[in-house]
Amino acid sequence: MVGGNTKYATGGLNAAGTTSQADLGIEDSIDIFYEDTMVGGGNINNPELVRVLAENGAGTVEWLKGIGADLSDVGRMAGASVNRSHRPTGGAPVGNHIVDVLYAKAQEMEIEILLESEVIALLGDATGVTGVTVQTNSGNFQIDAKAVIIATGGFGANNDLVASYDPALKGYGTTNHPGATGDVIAFGAAFDLAYVDMKEVQTHPTVMPSNNYMITEAVRGNGAILVNREGLRFVNELETRAVVSDAQLAQTGASGFLLFDQSVRESLSAIEGYYNKGFLVEGETVEALAANLGVDPTALVQTIETYNGYVTGGVDEAFGREDMPRALSVGPYYAVEVAPAIHHTMGGLVITTQAEVVNNSGDVIKGLYAAGEVTGGVHGNNRLGGNALADITTFGRIAGEMAAESVK
Repeated sequence: MVGGNTKYATGGLNAAGTTSQADLGIEDSIDIFYEDTMVGGGNINNPELVRVLAENGAGTVEWLKGIGADLSDVGRMAGASVNRSHRPTGGAPVGNHIVDVLYAKAQEMEIEILLESEVIALLGDATGVTGVTVQTNSGNFQIDAKAVIIATGGFGANNDLVASYDPALKGYGTTNHPGATGDVIAFGAAFDLAYVDMKEVQTHPTVMPSNNYMITEAVRGNGAILVNREGLRFVNELETRAVVSDAQLAQTGASGFLLFDQSVRESLSAIEGYYNKGFLVEGETVEALAANLGVDPTALVQTIETYNGYVTGGVDEAFGREDMPRALSVGPYYAVEVAPAIHHTMGGLVITTQAEVVNNSGDVIKGLYAAGEVTGGVHGNNRLGGNALADITTFGRIAGEMAAESVK
């Protein structure tokens, strides 16, 4: 199938200064987007790449809308200081929608897409590419090309490779699709490809430990909180993924419960999918939910009342959460157990601002481009939610435009 990890992307596509934001009265800027991304990535990001991401995000959104994408809803993901995560009406999952729109456009333009076909080698030498070798069930064949774009994703589903860079992650579950195995590291070796930030592997804090199903960050963005087995909040829910993951691992059972009410459920249509799959524990009251979770009801009621008081007063006195869009006061109440799992590999191929791939000598490899999670430098040591789709679509457009121009 087409799509890769993009099929799993739920929360949004980040961009600043879009017409969708303007329609909702949201004030944002390229500079704020840039600063949020740099700070979120520990300021080890490549600032030139981040600037390209921030400056071109709005154009990417408008381009996608122009070919049929619905990006009219705008929410907030962790680490952002402004609502800029674009998604379909009602907060519906965004990734599979974008894949469907792009695939339909490709079919309309009669662009050939080969499925069940694995690239096993780049052709050419360290100065330039001349094509690829493809392996299929019926045999191998060669495609000659003046330009190649690598968009093979990260290596989050290859735990051996992940652990080779960060041994602490040995045995972790993953939110990635099975094909995210980092094969480019092997088939690109002959080209002396340069890599950056390979030790920077992100865990996502809201993944169901029972089945590795990821619960979108947008649930927290729309008002959910995290509580532990003692019924207490333990972190600013909208801190970066690294901070929230570390806080969860410090709790009893190394996990927590993502908790929200009916008003949050109604604010985000993506939650209906979790409900229909039977993922959510439900209670008509907070006490009933506590009983179903095995949590002290007195403590949980006090936690909810205290949090709702923070919402009313506009100040989270416990953890400094700045965006608290709603009180949790409308039954039924819902919760799902969540824990960290490997989510995104920030490291990858070194690219220029024009999406050109660079070798270890610092030279651009003629005709070779890359975009998305296979590249490094954009996200630093922590990717903000909503920046993966921004990355692949923005640098994907740039790579496409550069490749098209290079073969003329």
